[in-house]
Amino acid sequence: MRLIQQPSGWRIVSGVLCAALALSALACSHGKEASAAAPDGAAASSAVAAPEAPATSADYGPPPAFDSARAMQYVKELVAFGPRPLGSANHKKVEDYIIEHLKGDAVENDAFDIDTTEGKFPVRNIIAKYPGKRNGIIVIASHYETNWPLRNTSYVGANDGASSSALLLEIANQLRGKQRDGYSVWLVWDDAEESMRLPWFDPESLYGVRHLAKTWAGDGTIKKIKGFLLEDMIGDADLNIEHDENSTAWLEDMVYQAATQLGYQSHFFGRDNRIEDDHRPFMDLGVPCVDFIDLDYGYGNVFWHTPQDTVDKLSPKSLEIVGRVTLRTVQMLEKR
Repeated sequence: MRLIQQPSGWRIVSGVLCAALALSALACSHGKEASAAAPDGAAASSAVAAPEAPATSADYGPPPAFDSARAMQYVKELVAFGPRPLGSANHKKVEDYIIEHLKGDAVENDAFDIDTTEGKFPVRNIIAKYPGKRNGIIVIASHYETNWPLRNTSYVGANDGASSSALLLEIANQLRGKQRDGYSVWLVWDDAEESMRLPWFDPESLYGVRHLAKTWAGDGTIKKIKGFLLEDMIGDADLNIEHDENSTAWLEDMVYQAATQLGYQSHFFGRDNRIEDDHRPFMDLGVPCVDFIDLDYGYGNVFWHTPQDTVDKLSPKSLEIVGRVTLRTVQMLEKR
């Protein structure tokens, strides 16, 4: 068990057993752990220092488009497959579902096998590429599987995996068929993010992103990445995106500025945390990264990694907020 101090007091964040579950086999833990917090009474806006000369909305044009109803429909369709752990028939169905929605786009598959304490499994990262005129890449990523330890429950990961995967599908709709004057944008549905063992066990997690980071470091792609924007647990109806001290400070500032321009700043950075998530392999290689994640999913994060992670807890408005702020951040990165 691990406790951290939040402005509201002590609460369990990671390495915990999900009290809502009666079976000890349903232990809940994840590397999405938080280990630092703002002082008691800290204002939400204090998490990010304002730039000396903040850009205005006029510098980037009208707010980005995002179809929240369509994104929410994608969430519903993803969870309708049921649990989607590695090696399962449902996992393959979700892979095919994502690929089908990217028909006509430039799609690459990064497929490999992993050997874990639970056996050998095929892993597949799905990468959709939308070319731009400038020499550089912005990566937007989400994992899409549910975790192995909860495979025999009704856990469908509506918020944890489905919401962010659906977000990327809608972002693909906004990018498709449009000539980009800025950087290329690569959407990555990364696989095998969840730990094969609970409590969280670092060596058996983040397989997909670790493989991509190593591959792109080897072929030189890593040097072209201007920003790695991670989406994770972004559908909660009570949306509060964390200020992650394991992300790149100036990119966090940019996200907050984007949220402020769009009138969504109250949903961002009310808590300071350090998050271990899909972005860390890229952070370790010097890539600017930011993690869009809300780690307060239900009071005390009680719905996280439980069968209670269902669509009724989510909101199309939350998807819209994160989607538009993400796309505005892309625009701002291209002007930087």
